[in-house]
Formats: sequence, structure tokens, C-alpha cells
Amino acid sequence: MKTDRIQRVNEILRRELATQLYRLVREVGFDPAKVTITRVRTAVDLRTARVYVSVMGDEAEKKAALGVLKRYRTEFQAAIRDNVPIRYTPQLHFTLDESIEKGSAVLEILSSLEESEDPTGAG
Repeated sequence: MKTDRIQRVNEILRRELATQLYRLVREVGFDPAKVTITRVRTAVDLRTARVYVSVMGDEAEKKAALGVLKRYRTEFQAAIRDNVPIRYTPQLHFTLDESIEKGSAVLEILSSLEESEDPTGAG
């Protein structure tokens, strides 16, 4: 039963953070369209939450975007406190999520394999 509750809290937090990303972060050079909140993992006691984000761009852009999110952590927490009815407001910890890029790399490899195959099926 607790697992279902935590999963619901994770999803609610993910949606709230994605919404607040566009409302709160107003920094020159930061493009919220390049940032995706992929998932949130909240501790069972609701005191902390790890927020996984995917950022499109090179390593410098990823580091810069993650730095901006970390600087706005207290604003995100205040938005959660004000908009999400849970007992405790979790302390947020932002982490880069490389899973989307890894999936894209696998799809590129599969695509290149399909292109290199003989379309007639002859060996």
C-alpha cells in the first residue's frame, strides 16, 4: 500500500516540478524546453526526493542547466509546499538522467544496422 502512495506522490511531484520549471526559472541562457523532468524518487518518509532531469545539449549545457536547477531548489520546494497537499515538503536533489540519451544511442545503432543490411535479403 505504501508503494502505491509513494508512486502517486512521485508522479504528482514530477508534474508540479515540470510546470514550475517554466514559471520559476528566468535566467538568461536557460532554455526550459531543453530540460525534461523524467522521474522523481521520494523517500518513504517524504523528507527527501531525488529529481532526475534530462537535458538536451553538450556536457557544458547539461552542467549549466543542472546548476540552475540546483540554485532554484528552494523556489521549487516553496511551490511544492504551496501547491501539493502532502505532510512534508521534501528536500529536492537534482540529478542528471542519462537514460534517454542511452536509449537514443541504442536506437541509432539499430537504425544503422538496418541500413547496412542488404534490402534484397541476398547474402
